[in-house]
Amino acid sequence: MKDFLKYLLATVIGLCIVGAIFTIIGIASIAGMVASSGTETTVKDNSVFVINLSGNVAERSQSNPMNQLLGDKFTTYGLNDILNSIRKAKEHEKIKGICLNAEAFVCPSASLQEIRNALLDFKESGKFVVAYGGNYSQSTYYLASVADKVAVNPQGSLAWHGLAAQSMFLKDLLDKVGVEMQIFRVGTYKSAVEPYTSTEMSPANREQTQAFVNSIWGQMVKNVSESRGIPADTLNALADRNMDFQPAEAYIQTGLADTLLYKDGMLAYLKQLTGTDEDDNLNTLYVEDMVNVQRNIPKDKSGNILAVYYAAGEIGDGALASDEGINSEQMINDLRRLREDENVKAVVLRVNSPGGSAYGSEQIWREVTLLKEKKPVIVSMGDYAASGGYYISCAADWIVAQPTTLTGSIGIFGVIPNAQKLLNDKLGIHFDVVKSNRLADLGDISRPFTEEEKNLVQGMVNKGYELFTKRCADGRKMPVEDIKKIAEGRVWTGEMAKDLKLVDELGGIDRAIAIAAERAEITEYTVMDYPKQEEFFLSLLNSTTDHYLSAGLKEQLGEWYEPFRIVKNLKNADHIQARMPFILTIN
Repeated sequence: MKDFLKYLLATVIGLCIVGAIFTIIGIASIAGMVASSGTETTVKDNSVFVINLSGNVAERSQSNPMNQLLGDKFTTYGLNDILNSIRKAKEHEKIKGICLNAEAFVCPSASLQEIRNALLDFKESGKFVVAYGGNYSQSTYYLASVADKVAVNPQGSLAWHGLAAQSMFLKDLLDKVGVEMQIFRVGTYKSAVEPYTSTEMSPANREQTQAFVNSIWGQMVKNVSESRGIPADTLNALADRNMDFQPAEAYIQTGLADTLLYKDGMLAYLKQLTGTDEDDNLNTLYVEDMVNVQRNIPKDKSGNILAVYYAAGEIGDGALASDEGINSEQMINDLRRLREDENVKAVVLRVNSPGGSAYGSEQIWREVTLLKEKKPVIVSMGDYAASGGYYISCAADWIVAQPTTLTGSIGIFGVIPNAQKLLNDKLGIHFDVVKSNRLADLGDISRPFTEEEKNLVQGMVNKGYELFTKRCADGRKMPVEDIKKIAEGRVWTGEMAKDLKLVDELGGIDRAIAIAAERAEITEYTVMDYPKQEEFFLSLLNSTTDHYLSAGLKEQLGEWYEPFRIVKNLKNADHIQARMPFILTIN
């Protein structure tokens, strides 16, 4: 018995010691991560800024402490960090050029265009831009085409095949499980409900999708043609050949690329460009390094703030909002604080949203209207500013969009499931109800709607559409009749929307900031981003297993993450929606 107690005590003491050691190591690791994240990067002479075109791109970077603590490499770059890093590299005298390293890269078309324009601006400094890749995707080649020299691995490939937009349809699956989606909508082109009701695109949806695919592809061809000196007709002919499966030599022959090099050859070429001796190491910087490079500009002492507010993701209503998107309650509180802050002289509303809750969109619209009464509000549209995303944008003083932004989609729909067949026939579950009034159980998913109930819901959807089009008409200073002609739920690119007067100007976020400063009549100011991002420790405390798993799924699934996210959030979705088509993949 004494030996047992002795061994038990030794085990307990040992576990306590090991626990204490791990606790100390954990605290030291966290302290190290915090310290390293805020340490200023030292830039060495003759450095090259290497942009790894890999992972995913979001509007803003947000570090995930769970990933860092567990050692996982889920790579999601913030568009803001990429653009700021390119700008810093242009200004820094010790950085001689940029090398684009093409890998697997998930980045929507408008963000690609924003990065590409930043690279073109960088080239005006006279510094070099070169690109290298073993397997260029079409997206990475679109960026790489700005380079002074495009190099491909001799056994590599370069994707150039055109664009395709794909929608997923669930009707047959729902029929098999016994679920009928009861649909209420306004707008011939409001195709977000089609996945529930059809197995293919409607003629109207096919028409609008073909139009914006052609518009985006036209922009890509035009830009590549200008950079590579290849006629647009020739580029389309090459796409028809599907260059993905052509031998590497064909890329040189057609002018898509300039040279074939292995990695060691590319390294030698970069050393030559920077004047680095063959036996010395090449000095390189990456986006994560550039974030902590200080800009050599005078500090603003005016006290003027030009606020950039990021509204990214699906629009949710208050407590029901997804933590991956826009919480309407939080956003209106944030905008109210910006309205009341006398130091904030103008606001750039950066919208990257396919829409969402119609109710939440109306609340945000109201706060944008109040904000505009006090100070200039300029909208900068990202990849999407459609449906509810356009709703919250239309009241601004001025709207700037990229040519490939997807916007418009001015329409409303409602979806309420009828699971009677699933419950009764498949699962053998039956319900009975006692009610005080005739329509007390309206919306019960265990039975179909009556005609009276259908008319009530459709009436609410119609009312929402009338309000939406009025908001757009008032904001754009156009007759409601003119708005309705281009509404009907139709999606437009920024290029098309400008011709329709849904947007005012084509450009990126830098242009929107410049306009905001002009409207506020300020020449000295500090640009500040909102909402404020969480500090490391607070982010760690708020991290959950769900957040960690979502980050992992997004990294692994890439463009196919969206269907899973939408299904996950269905339980909290508002029944009346103003949003883009259900699932849309462009590649």
